Order: sequence, then C-alpha cells, then structure tokens
Amino acid sequence: MNSKTSSRITVRRKMAAKKTGDHGFTLLETAIALVVMMVMALAVASLFVFAIRYDTGANDRALALSIAQQRMERLRRTLFTDATLNTASSTESFTSAGHPYTILTTIGGSAELKLITVRVTPAAASSKWASTPVTIISQRSTPLLGLHR
Repeated sequence: MNSKTSSRITVRRKMAAKKTGDHGFTLLETAIALVVMMVMALAVASLFVFAIRYDTGANDRALALSIAQQRMERLRRTLFTDATLNTASSTESFTSAGHPYTILTTIGGSAELKLITVRVTPAAASSKWASTPVTIISQRSTPLLGLHR
C-alpha cells in the first residue's frame, strides 16, 4: 500500500464519520453531564439527612407514646380507693433507650369519677415537632353498682 492509497482511505473514513455524525463526546458535554450528576447526588444526600432526622424524631414520639400507654395501664390497674389515684398531679423524669422523657400525670374529677391524664414529653427531641407532648386521657369510675342494676 502506498501513501497515496492510505491517505485516500483516511479521507474516506473522515468523510464517512462526518456523514454519520459519530464523533463521540466533547470535553464540554462530559463536564456538563458531570455537573448535572453532582447536583442530583447532592439532592439525594440531603434527602438522606432529612429522612434520618425525621426518623429519629418519629422514634422519640413512638417511645413517648409507649411510656404513656404503660403509665395509663398501670393507673387503670390500680384499685380505685388507692392513694395513688388521689394525688392531683405528679411530674417525674424517665429515661428509655438513652432518651430522657418528662412524665406529667394529672388526676382530677370527683369521688365517683376520676379523669386521668398522662402527658409524656421527649426532653431531648431532635426536632420541634418531635418535642410536642404525647397525651392520653382516660376516665375511671367507682366499681360500685348504681341505681339501675
């Protein structure tokens, strides 16, 4: 093969490439694609941070609800004449799974009907909505039979 023939083949290949538009990616196109992918990756990373924060807050609220339910069941099991049900209000601190909570128990009503309120507040919540208290309210009446048996 002489140089004239090889130069013709090279020219034909270049012309064929121009006709099909098959040149590959330019450096600019590659850089733009990388910038778009970086923006998308940062958006996904911020979503992960958001999800972890709110998952922790939901866990705090779920533990607070569990504590409130346990306290309410303990007060509902207590005899109606027990001195525990005559205490107007009590506040205590409680730690569950390394998370501190404040428990406010309020008992009101009359001698025949008690209104029991248990309010549990996460003390070190990760967000504002997670620090709102969980409240459970129940009524309890005397075990005596009334006029209509």
